[in-house]
Amino acid sequence: MTETSPRPLRVLAAMSGGVDSAVAAARAAEAGHDVTGVHLALSANPQSFRTGARGCCTIEDSRDARRAADVIGIPFYVWDLAERFREDVVEDFVAEYEAGRTPNPCLRCNEKIKFAALLDKALALGFDAVCTGHYATVVTGDDGNRELHRASDMAKDQSYVLGVLDERQLAHAMFPLGDTLTTKDEIRAEAERRGLAVAKKPDSHDICFIADGDTQGFLADRLGGPAEGDILDESGTKLGTHDGAFGFTIGQRKGLRIGHPAPDGKPRYVLDISPVNNTVTVGPAEALDVTSLTAIKPRWCGTPPSGPGTYTAQLRAHGGETEVTAELVDGTLRVAFTEPVRGVAPGQAVVLYDGTRVVGSATIASTVRRETAPAG
Repeated sequence: MTETSPRPLRVLAAMSGGVDSAVAAARAAEAGHDVTGVHLALSANPQSFRTGARGCCTIEDSRDARRAADVIGIPFYVWDLAERFREDVVEDFVAEYEAGRTPNPCLRCNEKIKFAALLDKALALGFDAVCTGHYATVVTGDDGNRELHRASDMAKDQSYVLGVLDERQLAHAMFPLGDTLTTKDEIRAEAERRGLAVAKKPDSHDICFIADGDTQGFLADRLGGPAEGDILDESGTKLGTHDGAFGFTIGQRKGLRIGHPAPDGKPRYVLDISPVNNTVTVGPAEALDVTSLTAIKPRWCGTPPSGPGTYTAQLRAHGGETEVTAELVDGTLRVAFTEPVRGVAPGQAVVLYDGTRVVGSATIASTVRRETAPAG
């Protein structure tokens, strides 16, 4: 199997203004491809600068991307996808929380923006591939089919948030950093050697469209402000109140503001969120043990699996792998864990792996807990 292209390609490099995407674009150009840089204007208020911000959508980011493109020596454009981003990512994020689920906006952005809206436009303009600074690897088999694999360095692997890419999207994806066995410091050193001013720029983190990191405040502004509800234990006894069920996630421990300690003195965690009656149920850590789940809207990085199979699964962007058996039944993915896992929430993505190969992903719809009824 090979990871190199037999001919130079016309490549559209998505440049966020950060160091990873800048080095990825530089490597693509150095490999002989005809590279054009593009910065995606995703913010409805791009006039805001990075002061206190954590995202990748400010005017400063656009300027950093342009300066990097100038140093690399490639053409550069800014494309306004703010409206599409608002509809497909931000509004979806708010709606999921309103329904009591825990979404991952990075997956949605990769699926709907970078490898749908951007890719479609790139192909229409005659480009062969879209290049990003993600740490993952695309491998082409002898049969010509493309597979998505983990990055060479597991510490930086980002294949989880790319598990939504289908076979067509993978056929036009390029990740120049994926086979790099280097630390982030070495990537920064490479950027410095190349004369890229973003070499020392801090990484963006958290949710890019919530600049101050206050997710609860962001949701409150869009869902009508505080809506007091009850915090209950597993028996239905009221332990306290909250200002909105949307401010909680399954497995959350901090910020519960419960006035009554548990009888055993151990911490309590969010077990269930019910937006219908605006209640949050809490309980002991062992009540979070999940033995199986069902997931909807599966997306396969290649041919869908047939029949039951044994895989490993990843349940969050920076989580570990766990052994599972999985089967697609009438369009729904059914996953059973070899050992119970905790903190699994409806709305999250479950991504299946066969070794380092990404098989596909699906959105968790419901979970079954050990010795409990289904939740979610």
